[in-house]
Amino acid sequence: MSERVNVKKLKKLGRKVKNNNTLRNYMVITILTGGSRGDTEPYIALGSALKKAGYKVRIATFEKYEKSAKEYGLDFYPIKGDVSAVASSDDLQSAMKADNPIKVLFSFNKMRSYVYDLQEQYFEACQGSEVIIYHPGMPIGYFAAKKLGIPSIFAPPFPMTPTSDFPSLIFYKAPRLGKRFNLFSHRMLERIMWFASKAPLKQFWKKKFGKKPKNFTSPFKEQNSKDNPTIISCSQHVFPKPADWSDHVHITGYWFLEEKSDWKPPEELLSFLEKGNPPIYIGFGSIKDKSKAEETTRMVLDALQETGYRGIIALGEKGMVELDDLADNVFVLERAPHSWLFPKMAAVIHHGGAGTTAAGLHAGVPSIIIPYTNDQFAWGLRIEELAVGSKPIPRKKLSSKKLAQAINFALTEEIKQNAKELGKKISSENGAHIAAEIVGNLLK
Repeated sequence: MSERVNVKKLKKLGRKVKNNNTLRNYMVITILTGGSRGDTEPYIALGSALKKAGYKVRIATFEKYEKSAKEYGLDFYPIKGDVSAVASSDDLQSAMKADNPIKVLFSFNKMRSYVYDLQEQYFEACQGSEVIIYHPGMPIGYFAAKKLGIPSIFAPPFPMTPTSDFPSLIFYKAPRLGKRFNLFSHRMLERIMWFASKAPLKQFWKKKFGKKPKNFTSPFKEQNSKDNPTIISCSQHVFPKPADWSDHVHITGYWFLEEKSDWKPPEELLSFLEKGNPPIYIGFGSIKDKSKAEETTRMVLDALQETGYRGIIALGEKGMVELDDLADNVFVLERAPHSWLFPKMAAVIHHGGAGTTAAGLHAGVPSIIIPYTNDQFAWGLRIEELAVGSKPIPRKKLSSKKLAQAINFALTEEIKQNAKELGKKISSENGAHIAAEIVGNLLK
């Protein structure tokens, strides 16, 4: 890995050239992320915006996303490991069933052995950087930045900075107990997220440097200054910026990928879309639910039949299955870009992942969320509060009757209009560009 460049000398060089891109091309911005597609694509979008601004961008994430990152001209640092095997493990499957804060805490504890194996790779990815941007699951980015003497930027896909305005996402469905509880709930979320990485990070650091990092405490609360800001991939029309946040915490708008023009939809999909009214999308992304995949699919098909709507089933990571007795009004799809597909739908039914929820809101169509775990319950409730979809149905309580009722409610004229208006507002934002400007200001 190359040594970090001498920025002072380059700035002198920059004064002598007409275009500041000469200086920017020497500056490496490293982005640390990992996990599902929804945990990765927004950061590729941010990297793409930074690349357009003239910076050299390195993204470190699991090997399976290398092609996607390189399509947008980003340098790629592969994080080795069989992410599919980890996702299928009993421990992670247990974690994915967590539906309250206590279960979340214990599920993260089970995952710490996996987190340790990643620390050295993420640390090495940071070498030669001028600024490090990191996902909440990679707090090593903060300590690596401190070690290198460079800024770090905390980049969560949802609001994590403590506020008294609303509760944190893992407490979002709990009874509303006022401003003090709201503030407490955010601090608890910070502690839970830090708990998942603290021991593995400390173990790695002591092995490499002989002692733990200086001021070894949760980094999230430190990301609240000029040199260590927070940028959030979320819309202010979904969560308005609280008045008790500092100027160094930014809700920029969502970071959406501009789909590559070489993607072509299958002819069979185009033909299906042209044959009738807009269908309903049903997909559960990275959710692996093999034991109940057929049951889920049957309930979805029964609900479609009862309501009379056509459907597109996205198999994803096998949260649903392709059945032999599918009706002609149902199309089975491996995957398609949400930005292309969702605007063509009557509504979208999904698990409530942050990325999929953002795509549904951006498309301006109603959402029906069937949460499985963690923050998915919060996104489902927020959709209901914004009146752009139905009341969420937890997977444990899902039935074809409840889903049919949710579909009929979500497709009332009032909900459809609300979703359309919110979609227009979100479309007017340029979150990745705004976030890139904030990052660029640190390098001036």
